[in-house]
Amino acid sequence: MGKLEAIEVEFNENKVVYTPGESISGKVTVKLNQPIQCKAIKVSCNGFCGITTKINDTAWTTEEQYFNNTISVADKGTLKQGDHQFPFKFLIPASSPTSFEGSYGKIIYRVRAFIETPRFAKDYSTEKPFYLLSLLNLNELPDIWGPSTSEVTQQFTYMLLKTGTIVLKAETDMKGYTPGQIIKVSAYIHNQSSKSTGHIAASLVQRVTYETKKPTHELKSIVEAEGGGVKSGREVKWEEQIIVPALPQSSLNGCELIKIEYYVKVSLKSPDVSLTLPIHIGNVSLDKKRCHSKKEIPPSKNELVAPEAEAEPSASSSMNTPAAQPGPRPAPRPTPRSRMSSHSFPSAPPTEYHHGAEGGNLMNADFPNKRQSQAVSPNAFSYAPGLFFPQNQPPNASAPAPSGPSSRGSTGATAPYPSGNGAHPMAAPLSHPPPDYGTSAYPQGEFSCSFMGEFYCHKG
Repeated sequence: MGKLEAIEVEFNENKVVYTPGESISGKVTVKLNQPIQCKAIKVSCNGFCGITTKINDTAWTTEEQYFNNTISVADKGTLKQGDHQFPFKFLIPASSPTSFEGSYGKIIYRVRAFIETPRFAKDYSTEKPFYLLSLLNLNELPDIWGPSTSEVTQQFTYMLLKTGTIVLKAETDMKGYTPGQIIKVSAYIHNQSSKSTGHIAASLVQRVTYETKKPTHELKSIVEAEGGGVKSGREVKWEEQIIVPALPQSSLNGCELIKIEYYVKVSLKSPDVSLTLPIHIGNVSLDKKRCHSKKEIPPSKNELVAPEAEAEPSASSSMNTPAAQPGPRPAPRPTPRSRMSSHSFPSAPPTEYHHGAEGGNLMNADFPNKRQSQAVSPNAFSYAPGLFFPQNQPPNASAPAPSGPSSRGSTGATAPYPSGNGAHPMAAPLSHPPPDYGTSAYPQGEFSCSFMGEFYCHKG
């Protein structure tokens, strides 16, 4: 048995999740079987981001330091046999980003304690991690209101000489979601060919970029749902619902080395046609009252002056000549497209649309869903392994959590934050129950739930 029996770091109230700008306090406990000489006992608190080009490697090629504070809790002297406790307290900088753990990088926070001994003697040290959560309020993001839409028209060749055209349009009901909410996906498919298509699928995809010399991109399909094919000459509408599992937020404010993006990918198989719908994942859900309370765009200066300019000639001419017949009204101005910020959203592929593509009858009766699956990747990113994520944060109030069979589908997600005493004080239950796949309103079909664990990684 050695001189040192144990050295431990403990946080007050066993708390392990903190917010930026909060203080972290606790104590270092040292248990000795024999007295030891020490130069000093020090405690440090630090946070940093490290990334690498090799998967699951901790030999960081690039690092980013957020803070590193050290205090001395005991000076040079002799520590007697028995138990000793040394309190500590640190202030976490308000600019620190949320904790994160991925395949090619991590954002780590920890408290370390070490005993410095005289020369040629053994030093003793220990450390304990903690986690930061900086809430992402979706209401504060630019260009967040309204649906996320995209469309693509693609021509293809089959049977060597024949050609056909597929028109695919899709949208999500919102641009921002929190874990536990439901993404409502709508797709419109017009098969302008004599060949039936393969099945249609919608998937929630996570894209993480690690900013090394050659940025490393990692794509993971988190959730996937699948429907049927489209017969030749048919135009159909397909609707699906995807439950958002526990995932890291879209923005890691304060971190320059890791960028997280999400989008819904809608695709057809045979021919291969796909488009992407950029979305955000946050901690505070969208407040629809804010969207409705926004002021309307005021009319332009020309629109305000035009009625007065027209009224003056008509008034003067009415004195000498009969009233002139009013001319035709000018055509209304087309509504400008909303531009998505390339900084806030992942880029969708370029699209092309031909005006002769629309038409046909909407045929939903012959378009059943093959499979509705809430397939969550076991490799989905987490802030820390085996921890619990605080669910949807409504802006004003929280709704009761769902129970029973209706909550299936989101149980396969990884859990980034601890539960129990370590749960974040702002955590709230799910605000939207998952869809009930057994109801008559939902397309019926064979149900399956499987893990979508494959991912694609490339450097560019």
